[in-house]
This record gives sequence, C-alpha cells and structure tokens, in this order.
Amino acid sequence: MEIIDAIILGIIQGLTEFLPVSSSGHLELGKAILGDESVPEESLLFTVVMHFATALSTLVIFRKEVFEILRGLLQFKWNEETQFSLKIILSMVPAVFLGLFFEEQLEALFGENLQLVGFMLLVTALLLFLADRAKDTQKSVSYPNAFIIGLSQAIAMLPGISRSGATISTSVLLGIDKTRAAKFSFLMVVPLIFGSIAKTLFEGKITLESDQLIPLSAGFIAAFVAGLIACTWMISLVKKSKLSYFAIYCLLVGAAAIIYSYFS
Repeated sequence: MEIIDAIILGIIQGLTEFLPVSSSGHLELGKAILGDESVPEESLLFTVVMHFATALSTLVIFRKEVFEILRGLLQFKWNEETQFSLKIILSMVPAVFLGLFFEEQLEALFGENLQLVGFMLLVTALLLFLADRAKDTQKSVSYPNAFIIGLSQAIAMLPGISRSGATISTSVLLGIDKTRAAKFSFLMVVPLIFGSIAKTLFEGKITLESDQLIPLSAGFIAAFVAGLIACTWMISLVKKSKLSYFAIYCLLVGAAAIIYSYFS
C-alpha cells in the first residue's frame, strides 16, 4: 500500500467512524476507487491499525468520563459508574454473538460489494432522517435500552450501515437525551474494538513486514487526528439536531454507489 493511499484511507476511517456515514462502507468505496489490491493479510492488518487509532481517539476525547468510570469501578460499589459499565457490557452482547458465530458470513459481505454498501447507506439515511425529527428528552440509558442499542450496533456490522448513525438514531428514537446518546454510542464500541483486535492478534492472522511500517504509521496518524476532529464535531451536531445533513449525504452516496456498481 502506498503512503498516500494509507493517509487517504486513514482519514476516511477517522472521519467516518464517528460521523454517521458508515466507516466500513466508505472504506470499501475508497478501496474500490483507489484500486486497492492488498493481499488479505495486509488489508486485515491495516484495518486493525485503523480501528485502534479511532478507539484511541475516543479514549482521548472521553478521557474524563473514562477516568470517572474506572475510579467508580475500583470502589466496588453499586454506583452509577458500575451500572453504566454493565449497560456497556449488555450492549456488546449482540455484536459479540454475531462476530463469534457468523464471522465468515459477515466477511463474505465485504470485498468491494458496492451494491450492498449503496443500499445499506440508504437505510442509514432513513434512520438519520427519523432520528433528527425525534423529540428531545432527558431520559438516561436503561438496561433494556442498552440491549436494543446493542442490536442496532450488531446490525451495523453490515458494510454501509453506520455504527454511530444506527446506535445514536436508535438511542434518540428510544427517547434518550441526545448528549447521553452520543456518549453511550461512542464508548460502547471501544471494548468491542479492543476485543476484536486482541482476537485477531491471538489467532495469528496478520503478519507485519518492514516495508509496511511507514504506510501503517501514516494511516494511523491520519485516522487518529481525523477521529479526534470527527468525534468532537459529531457530539456538537447531535446536540443541535443536524443529522439530516448526513442523511442527505448518505442518500446521495448510496445512490451513487448503486449506480457505480452497475457500470463498473
């Protein structure tokens, strides 16, 4: 992979991991447009590094909240932090189940399947339109809500369904406060990312060659910086109910992907 391609894909990953436009879908589009011919091991390694970069940017943005959660857990009491952590764990169950038992079926959906990406982006657009018109409330995330949001996160494993878009939209449609919805959406994915990275490393599916270090480093930095910007921006946009702009974007890109798939 060329350095410039790694930087472009890193920026795409960093922005789209947080903005509700589907990071997996845009990475598939980016690879198709750039003509990425990476061998599977190199492509998997790049994906792992990019996800690690965005997870790290999430921890940086929410460092205060993460510190408070850890401090609360260390008190070994049934406090707010313990309850929040249990809700995060509950939200992970659907995605973990899908990842463990349907990994091969999910992987088969990737690989420049632009038509599927296009249709799923249209679904994302619909979710965002609905969420932007939901009434603002002050509700917190309950245990049943956490599981339902987790279901939307599992569905978002499909290329083209935005994880942040699906989880935030689901939260808002359930009547959860928009700021809390964004916070829960971004924090709930961090354990999944680190768990997925650990699983991939332990399985020994990836190898690192010396000539990959510079492109990987460039992609990591690009994804990390873009992630910091996108995460901060997204929190502000959710508060201001500006998701419809991304709905229009997903609608246009989804339609373009479908058309492109027919003529490519």
